[in-house]
Amino acid sequence: MKLVALPAFADNYIWLLHDDHAAVVVDPAEGEPVIAALAERSLALAGILVTHHHGDHIGGVEALLGHFGAVPIWGPSQERLAFEPGAPVTRVRDGDAIALLGQTFQVIDTPGHTAGHVVYHRPSTGSSDEPGLLLCGDTLFSAGCGRVFEGTPAQMQASLQRLADLPGDTQVCCAHEYTLSNLRFAAAVEPDNADVQRHLAHCEALRAAGQPTLPSTLSLERAINPFLRCAQPSVRAAARARGAASDDPIAVFTAIRAWKNEFR
Repeated sequence: MKLVALPAFADNYIWLLHDDHAAVVVDPAEGEPVIAALAERSLALAGILVTHHHGDHIGGVEALLGHFGAVPIWGPSQERLAFEPGAPVTRVRDGDAIALLGQTFQVIDTPGHTAGHVVYHRPSTGSSDEPGLLLCGDTLFSAGCGRVFEGTPAQMQASLQRLADLPGDTQVCCAHEYTLSNLRFAAAVEPDNADVQRHLAHCEALRAAGQPTLPSTLSLERAINPFLRCAQPSVRAAARARGAASDDPIAVFTAIRAWKNEFR
């Protein structure tokens, strides 16, 4: 399985997974980058995975259907998708399994960013050359997380904890290139976190060379992402300084998420 990050808009990534013959795309914000990438690699489009209903994640679906005809689509059971009705959408929820390209993708409900957000996890094949994949939409970003628009902080914190509990070598395929700004916030939360400073320098070099900072890994995120570190004394102290009423993980998450919303 090969993994490609296709840039879209100013900072989106459309994730393309392929086996040299057929491909799956995740959250196609635009149709044109996908059509071009498939043509360049002589790939057939075998399916589309959708994490949530926002336009910058599904805006290219109709263009893909218009170009390729009926393509299987999997999307969250609890959300209205703007390209319906008429599109061949299979609704999925927590615990469902999807067979694609000889691989099995497991569905995990992650409410918070939107009410019905889902992510897709392909467990490791057991080979060190093919670790697990997490196609996480706008729930988890490198060094950050999505804004809480439709869910609650408690839901978002619980969703992030579920993802943090996956194996550490899992590749984290986020839908946006927000890493540098997230790392600057992480450094404000934990100024003494050497892992944050090291990764910030690394990512600055990647971006200067025009390279993506993704995918990340869950082991790295557990070291640098303040939203996965709500039990750490340093993050708790930062949250208390921003008004958290207690060291409860939900209170800590709520305080630092509110801080991130206004951070510049």
